[in-house]
Amino acid sequence: MIVGIGIDLVECGRFLDWSAFKKQRIFTKKELEYADNDSANAEKHLANCWAAREACLKALGTGFGDDISFSDVSVVHDDAGRPELLIAGGARAALKDLAGGADVAVHLSITDQDDYSAAMVVIEKM
Repeated sequence: MIVGIGIDLVECGRFLDWSAFKKQRIFTKKELEYADNDSANAEKHLANCWAAREACLKALGTGFGDDISFSDVSVVHDDAGRPELLIAGGARAALKDLAGGADVAVHLSITDQDDYSAAMVVIEKM
């Protein structure tokens, strides 16, 4: 049973002017390393991560705030490059509440084209 759906669209250029300090405050070390490994597309990778976070929070029905920090939701990639979400802290608690303690699967899809990145998250209660 689907218990949450979220989608987000981000303009990649908004990350061009962000300072290194701001990026380090928002993105995890792994996300920044992944972006740095493809420096020609670094802003696009960061936009993908941001869109995935926002889509996840929309699927959870929450936002960033006192209970959920930027680092509670992050994007990692498996050996084949497939993006996956790591959900921790307050976001993990919100996920457990949403599922009523049941097991869940969190599905993530990311796409980008030219100046835009988009992500969709579906939370499935098992």
